[in-house]
Amino acid sequence: MADTQAQTAKARRGRTPAAELSFSQRYGKWALVAGASEGLGAAFARALAKHGVDLVLVARRDEPLQDLALELRRLSGAEVRTFAGDLASGPFLDQLIQECSGLDLGVLICNAAQSPIGDFVTRDQGDLARVLDVNVRAPMLLLRGLLPGMVARRRGAVILMTSMTGHLGTPRIAAYAASKAFLRVLAESLWYELKDQGVDVLACSCGAVRTPGYASAAGREAPGTLSADRVVKKALWELGAGPVVTPGFINTLATLVLGRLLPKRWAIGILAGSTKKLADVKDTKSAS
Repeated sequence: MADTQAQTAKARRGRTPAAELSFSQRYGKWALVAGASEGLGAAFARALAKHGVDLVLVARRDEPLQDLALELRRLSGAEVRTFAGDLASGPFLDQLIQECSGLDLGVLICNAAQSPIGDFVTRDQGDLARVLDVNVRAPMLLLRGLLPGMVARRRGAVILMTSMTGHLGTPRIAAYAASKAFLRVLAESLWYELKDQGVDVLACSCGAVRTPGYASAAGREAPGTLSADRVVKKALWELGAGPVVTPGFINTLATLVLGRLLPKRWAIGILAGSTKKLADVKDTKSAS
């Protein structure tokens, strides 16, 4: 055990986990991916299975979970367990944490998100409450329930999927942007708290990602749009390197310009123009 911990520390410092230690040795045999039915969550599941990690897949829709589980079992031989349910449900979260408590669970990916588009004052209150439940409450309770085991084993990794909108106020997706800011600050805080206890915490701050959900919401790709596989590869590589990663040069540059170089009122106005297009696409689809 001491040798494994020493190898883990060495791998983390060198950022070359494959050199002396497999991914599952470094972090643990099991990973939980929340929001795994498609897009980024499914890409994380495929990448982790290739690393020899067994998987707990969570999403609201059961059929896509079962399809993905079958694919992963066939292609990688991974053991895969699926849990279809609503992360906004307290009893479901309790059951999920209980089911994972007996596993050597070393990786937690929080990817599920609720993102209502439109003016804040006209949003249904239930939609806004759901943003808090899915984007904020669920990750925090999963972390509180699963991190003690990682700390006790002195190995583990957490990736919280945040967003470029979490760095700056973003009109028409105000609640979503605020929830992503919460996750980014939470990840930064836990990164420092846990970095000397064998647990790597990372906020992955994404721009546009080529997923079914984004394609449906946006209608066309924004500059700097990345594939889900590229985002996942970057996030997994950056584990242990620091609290926040922004995949893609254009997204990194945009975060710098909008967050630091431009006056905030100008930067918010630029984002408002972008989300107006999202709202227009949504309204067009609703009317058709």
